[in-house]
Amino acid sequence: MGQLCGRCMQLLRDFIGFVQRMSSDLVQGIKECLTLISNCSCLKQSSSKNRQLYKPILQPHERVTAQEFLQHIETDFEMSPLGKDPLEALRTLSFSENPGLQQSAALYYLHMSQHMSIPLPVEHLEPFYALLRSADLEVQQMSSLSLVNFLLEGNINKELVVQMGLLEPILDLLESEDPTVQCNSCACIMTLAVSESNREAIGAARGVTPLLSLANSYDPRVQQNAVGAILNLTQSEKIQQVLCKEGALPVLALLLESPDSEVQYYSCAALSNVAANVQHHKALLRPSDRFLLRTLISLLSSSVDKVSSQACVCLRNLATSVDIQAEMVAENVLPKLCSLLASGSEDVRRASIALLWILSQHPPNQEGVPTNPFLPGPETCLYQCFKSLATKRHGQHQWEQRHCKLSLTTPVVKQPILHEGKRDTLACAELLQSLGTLLAAHKTDPVIVGHTACIIKNLCLSKNRQRITESRCVEGLLQTMLLTDTQEDSLRYVTSCLAELAKQEGAMLHMVQWMDEPLTKCLVRLAGQLEHPELSFHAASIIQHMISHEKMMLLWKYHIGEIQAYLKNFLTHQEVRFQQLGISTLCRLRADPDFSLAFRKSQMAKLLEQVRQQTEETQELLRAAMCHEDS
Repeated sequence: MGQLCGRCMQLLRDFIGFVQRMSSDLVQGIKECLTLISNCSCLKQSSSKNRQLYKPILQPHERVTAQEFLQHIETDFEMSPLGKDPLEALRTLSFSENPGLQQSAALYYLHMSQHMSIPLPVEHLEPFYALLRSADLEVQQMSSLSLVNFLLEGNINKELVVQMGLLEPILDLLESEDPTVQCNSCACIMTLAVSESNREAIGAARGVTPLLSLANSYDPRVQQNAVGAILNLTQSEKIQQVLCKEGALPVLALLLESPDSEVQYYSCAALSNVAANVQHHKALLRPSDRFLLRTLISLLSSSVDKVSSQACVCLRNLATSVDIQAEMVAENVLPKLCSLLASGSEDVRRASIALLWILSQHPPNQEGVPTNPFLPGPETCLYQCFKSLATKRHGQHQWEQRHCKLSLTTPVVKQPILHEGKRDTLACAELLQSLGTLLAAHKTDPVIVGHTACIIKNLCLSKNRQRITESRCVEGLLQTMLLTDTQEDSLRYVTSCLAELAKQEGAMLHMVQWMDEPLTKCLVRLAGQLEHPELSFHAASIIQHMISHEKMMLLWKYHIGEIQAYLKNFLTHQEVRFQQLGISTLCRLRADPDFSLAFRKSQMAKLLEQVRQQTEETQELLRAAMCHEDS
């Protein structure tokens, strides 16, 4: 144990002096006080011994115990748990009816809580019950503060505090009229409520109601700790139900306008937890009053990063319906979000981009519209590819006679679309430029990269693609693929977005402008990896759309072997979409002499024949099944 500093030595001397004076002067002072009271005329009205008021408070054994405890502190004081005998003396002081002795015990605990760095043994918790129950205000203040210190420093097991029965006296202290006691008891509840079992116990002990009352306290310390305790309690769904029944939602909503940023943050975070449960949205967003929505949007402009970040989180949890999303956009939320994207805080950037992602998603109640499929059907691709091969061997007429049965109509696919009004708003040049700048500056952040790619993909209507290609978004997405530490999920979102953009000729040409050897090599590598099928499929889709461009054909030739390898994997894949993509890519590449020669040497035609036979067998089975159903 290190030597105590001057300040601690002075505190120790003061404490020792206090105990010394108390042991010699306390009884005399009490006697003088009681003598004065006994001489009052109000006591002379009855001489009955049954009405005698004076009863000695300082018992003889308590005086001896206090002296022994004092001697222990003087001779063997250190910041460590007490031994058996001193601990028993401390317990006697704590359970005494004498306020002065209780103050001595409380003062000792307070000093220990400020300096001890090791866990407090279980047996040291028992005296806290008596100290927290004390009728003396100073004892309540010191004991509650020392308990807070022990909890914050991790010197006491939080579940054990509740198991030892200390929760009840702590909750009783919430009813105190003293702000210091209120502040400390709220802090105790806030710290205890980080445990799930403790949250259940606090709810069962009806601890929510007094906390809501103190959330309206005029004392800023009390209010902060009360709202902080409510925040931790909202992590329990059961407590959320209790809070809603007790009228907590209007209280928390009003606290969003508090001048105290801590209160704003705690209340906003509590509302975010409640809003994560959709069943509470009706109570949070009353149709006749959008106070909460407007207040949260105004908090996006807060100068305190954690407040604006938490406002984004709460809005994101609330934006589960098309109507609410439309209201957010109508409340001019986009300029605020554009500003937050440029924030120096990582939490703010991530929270704002996540909210934008929610706003850019497809409304669930929109009808799909007929569109051309992503790729032609497998039968059509097989037909075109085999026609190209067989015409050279047997002639056009013979091919059509032998294989005309494979020609089928390409199916029409329905794809959901976003409400055009909202798309136009989100696809504004300002927002797209902000996204491009954000992506360029934080291309290693998986949250930023993944959400940005999803947003751009959601905005990929044909009339928006020109705006997207004019921004820095496409360049940023392409450069992201070159980073070796990019997470698989982020890469999957990026390649999916680029594959969607590549469907449109103008956007594809813009992508080609940025393509070089490293990017080409990266795309081929991603298409050939087998660990992540979706990532492979999206990368191969980008390649397929770029094949016809002269610049890209020259770049692909450096990777003929790798391209053949992934095409073989695609042609033998169990999923039809992989087969059709492989066939379509093969057909386009055959237009180049170098690729055509390589395919012939690698017996690609033999592999195609196997795929064709499987498809013919499938068609025969389908026709048989249809005929059986008709009969």
